[in-house]
Amino acid sequence: MTQNQENLLIAVASGKGGTGKTTFATNLAWTLSGDSDRVIYMDCDVEEPNGHLFLNPEWSAAREVKVGIPIVDQDRCIHCGKCGRICRFNAIADLGTRVMTFHDLCHSCGGCMLVCPVQAITEQWNPIGMIRRGHSGALSVIQGELNIGHPTSPPVIREVKAEASGTGIRIIDCPPGTSCPVMESVKGSDFVLLVTESTPFGLFDLRMMVEMLGLLKLKLGVAINRKGLGDRSVYQFCEQRQIPVLMELEDDRKIAEAYSRGELAVVSFPHLKERFRKLMQAVLKRIRT
Repeated sequence: MTQNQENLLIAVASGKGGTGKTTFATNLAWTLSGDSDRVIYMDCDVEEPNGHLFLNPEWSAAREVKVGIPIVDQDRCIHCGKCGRICRFNAIADLGTRVMTFHDLCHSCGGCMLVCPVQAITEQWNPIGMIRRGHSGALSVIQGELNIGHPTSPPVIREVKAEASGTGIRIIDCPPGTSCPVMESVKGSDFVLLVTESTPFGLFDLRMMVEMLGLLKLKLGVAINRKGLGDRSVYQFCEQRQIPVLMELEDDRKIAEAYSRGELAVVSFPHLKERFRKLMQAVLKRIRT
């Protein structure tokens, strides 16, 4: 492995759930871990992480993720209203006689504390999730878990990515969609692999993902899951946009059965490893272009 290959961040994403994003992310990471000393699988789908169901890691460490929320000393407050005016998310409001805080809206930026002229606002640290670290064979696994009921996942995603900082091939299993958690997951990636199906629904969501990644100026390619299902619309779209289709995985009942048992496709069908190796080679070629 060359020096350029030793520090790569590859995101695996999809416009909607159920397209096979985790299938590609886990099988790619597992295959690469047999060829390289340092490969990390990062499950950033923190609202419903499921990569561990296929990788069965042995967890060795865990820690809480905490964020700061504002606490207002009502007796010290002079009701200048600066805290409410600086908050972009309406998480704090001065009602004239009392300052109200709405912790579910707070993004923990600390702006309200900075602008308070009498230091009436302090920060209280609240747990919002967990980071787990472990190994599945030679593969390092890092998983983020958002606490049930908490509305804000980007802080947990940032902690997952920070936990995996350093050299190595890092594979990010992103949340589905095109919202803030996805943008946080793909940020800083060397390449984004978009997993889709060649159906009208797959095309609709793929189109949104391509537009989002275009705004972020990230390199991308497409992997088509369940080849043979649907029509040729996704292929036509990729050809029009000059987006490379880097891998196709057939609509195979045996692969689906292995998935339902929680088995990696490359373990149940070892011949697929070479196809995932070729996928990585194609990704490297696109990164260098």
